[in-house]
Amino acid sequence: MAHYKIILVYDGTDFQGFQRQVKGRTVQASVEAALRSIGWQNSTILAAGRTDTGVHASGQVIAFEFEWNHSPEELKDALNANLPDDIAAQSVELTGDDFHPRFSAVARRYRYQLFCDNVRQPLRERYAWRVWPAVSIELLHETAAYLIGRHDFSAFGSAPQPGGITIREVFSSSWQMIEQDLIFEITGNAFLYHMVRRLVSFQVEIGQGKRNPHEIKSILDGKQRELVQGLAPAQGLILSEVVYPHQADETNINLR
Repeated sequence: MAHYKIILVYDGTDFQGFQRQVKGRTVQASVEAALRSIGWQNSTILAAGRTDTGVHASGQVIAFEFEWNHSPEELKDALNANLPDDIAAQSVELTGDDFHPRFSAVARRYRYQLFCDNVRQPLRERYAWRVWPAVSIELLHETAAYLIGRHDFSAFGSAPQPGGITIREVFSSSWQMIEQDLIFEITGNAFLYHMVRRLVSFQVEIGQGKRNPHEIKSILDGKQRELVQGLAPAQGLILSEVVYPHQADETNINLR
């Protein structure tokens, strides 16, 4: 039986996360239903990660076995014809039976988008967080640099399993301004539950002058273990890429 790897894009607004649930609309259940409509008979797909309710993806990776007698391109077309409008398969390729979208990955990249405005902007706020007062991009640059390296991020998130390891390595962390939007991009070997959204919220407070930039360094140096308060809204977050060993050089990731 052939093994396939697919990169998915989805708008997470109307999904209760990626993982299949007993009740509620999920990305996983929608993809599996589309696959079954074209003859897939297995019970579950594998995924690189489980995005939360309202979180989007432009680079989610899934894998599954399928006895498909046509080309990968035809599989992509057949799948997209049966997926709902807020999910699309961007690419389909054959892969080895040892490939696992989660365990084979060496890094994940997330992107968070926000803008500063004192008036509601309903169209923009579907995919970005509106913050006010405005933030200082210089302070955001300073705080983002502290995140790079290997740290215990337990103050910013919880491990997938109770009692799990909370040390993660961040390969890159940066803010940039594109027109009127502030974009935070972070790449790490793995992330804790709610880690990126807590980091964004904390940095916004620094950017607004409510906290000192050195507070984030103090926390990462182990001087605080309690979970910090504040969680950036889900709609600004996108799982933008999952990186595998053959891509590491292209993304400047050191696999020491």
